[in-house]
Amino acid sequence: MSAPRLNRQLVLEAPDVLSDGAGGFVQGWVPLGIVWANMTARSGRETAQSGAPVSRMGFRIIVRGAPAGSDKRPAAQQRFRDGDRIFTIEAVAEHDAEGRYLACFAQEEQVV
Repeated sequence: MSAPRLNRQLVLEAPDVLSDGAGGFVQGWVPLGIVWANMTARSGRETAQSGAPVSRMGFRIIVRGAPAGSDKRPAAQQRFRDGDRIFTIEAVAEHDAEGRYLACFAQEEQVV
């Protein structure tokens, strides 16, 4: 297997609970670092949520491997950011037998 071409720079973010300043909390996102990736579009569809049409597109995102437990290893419930675009990670698996690369299966949603 040839090495994937990692030609896209993404920010890996993890969810975090932040104070809202009024005694409560809100969910926010904390950047964990920048990763280089190869992105491949998978299937897409359009659905309606709260009366508004929403485009949902699946992506396979290949990144360099990292040991389990490392902050640099993507995990489900985290996300990638590319400017204003957000890709929510649903699952992560080894892309090759040696674990040099990881395949992240992610979704992007946009209101149309």
